[in-house]
Amino acid sequence: MGLFNNLFNTKKTQNNSKENNGIENVKYFTDENDFLEKFGAIALDKQRNLFSVIGENSWNVDMQKQEIYFGDLTFSINVLGSFSHSSETWLWIWENKAGGYSEAIMEKALSLKKYGEENNIDLLKIPQFDAVENDLHLIGMIASELFNSSCYYLANYGQGTMVLTIDSDMIDKSESEEMARISTVFPELISSFDVVNHKTAFANYLVDKGYEISENGNELTSEKNGNKITAVFNENNLLTKLNGY
Repeated sequence: MGLFNNLFNTKKTQNNSKENNGIENVKYFTDENDFLEKFGAIALDKQRNLFSVIGENSWNVDMQKQEIYFGDLTFSINVLGSFSHSSETWLWIWENKAGGYSEAIMEKALSLKKYGEENNIDLLKIPQFDAVENDLHLIGMIASELFNSSCYYLANYGQGTMVLTIDSDMIDKSESEEMARISTVFPELISSFDVVNHKTAFANYLVDKGYEISENGNELTSEKNGNKITAVFNENNLLTKLNGY
């Protein structure tokens, strides 16, 4: 277990070692793949909390109050930017001069811009660029993790889609410990994004979920509260089998 003890200790140190542009205890990453391997799965996991709370409710936003509404539910938000369905481009809110947005509602987007500039991450610092839907999810995932937000939300308003972060104790408290979540979230991550090292990404995910992990060659066994999950990887560290029992 020496290799993975080192990995986990390094990850925990990174999670709590820096302060950067208003981002407290920043979860440091160097590029998109580094983020996905360290934090991608847990970021997607939090989305399950959101939808378990809001169900099929439609949304409305009050920009002045910085709130989003799902039926009778009200949550605090911060807006990151928007995707145009016609031009298929992403525009960060800090570059949307015509919007007249307050600095308060774009606070997190501005912090991400500074983080991108200081760490040379194009996704976070280029004002406008051609994008696909996965880019919106990745931006939301990064923001929700760096700011320890409850989740992110893609708010489709017809002509475009806003990406925003949500903060809510109600959503946080809906966290599920079911193994079924792990067995669906991780395959979703590696099928949706080009994650280079599945083994590292899976190990980081299970550590975030509070599992104890043991390693036997290309197999990882994770255990928590009597529940066990076994994952097998090939010589390229790509997932080949995932079982829970």
